[in-house]
Amino acid sequence: MSLRKLPEIAAARLPTVCAFEPDADAVERWSPGMMAAVSGETTISILDVIGEDYWTGGGVTSKRVAAALRAIGDQDVVVDINSPGGDFFEGVAIYNALRAHPRKVTVRVIGLAASAASIIAMAGDEIQIGKAGFLMIHNSWVMAIGNRHDLADAARTMEPFDDAMATVYSDRAGATKAKVTEWMDGETWFNGEQAVQEGLADAFLAADAVAEDKTKAEAARGVNATRRIDARLAKTGMPRTERRALLAELKGGTPDAAPPATHDAGALVAALAAASLTIRS
Repeated sequence: MSLRKLPEIAAARLPTVCAFEPDADAVERWSPGMMAAVSGETTISILDVIGEDYWTGGGVTSKRVAAALRAIGDQDVVVDINSPGGDFFEGVAIYNALRAHPRKVTVRVIGLAASAASIIAMAGDEIQIGKAGFLMIHNSWVMAIGNRHDLADAARTMEPFDDAMATVYSDRAGATKAKVTEWMDGETWFNGEQAVQEGLADAFLAADAVAEDKTKAEAARGVNATRRIDARLAKTGMPRTERRALLAELKGGTPDAAPPATHDAGALVAALAAASLTIRS
């Protein structure tokens, strides 16, 4: 059990008609090349999207983190995070795994801990963040398909998940759940100083604790543009299989290839969104 006696998050899987997607704004603000300058043998690095990543075959899963914790054993652990978030349920499972670790868990927000990654960050007995780092919290969201009764049922299904997250954030920050709910409703971004001020982090990382792999950052530009397009198309109502088939066709059928004209991803999003509306009409 965590030294802080953190609350557990109980979450069951949603019906298959619902699918969580990464936040497009978080992906846009994410710098994949940010990493810890030094990592030890008891460090777990969460430097990717949360959950299996369709576009690269990577991603950080609860299975991987659980295996790392077993290998570390009964020792203090450091968790380095630089992630735009992703699968809510994988984030919850990782949070609960870290929460159950019997020794001290120190979380270091190297660059970004957004959405599901911010939930994971809350599992730390101590949370450190770079002054140039960010935390982002918001309500969980899904793409639900059906009539008004189905949509109302989806909204009711989401309520306990949002309430569980609000409990965790409020417990960490020492803020009221009403205040935290306002943060979540507004999709609130906290820079390093704000995170410490509001109680979502405990201390600042030293400037020399963070390094940047510029080669990795450049290599990720194309796939990040694809992730952003995928997330924005999801919000138009286009089903996941249709979105990904369209994007794969656009890229010549190669899942991890960079899409053309990634410098103008906004125009591509608009064009694909218009195409989706035409298809659905």
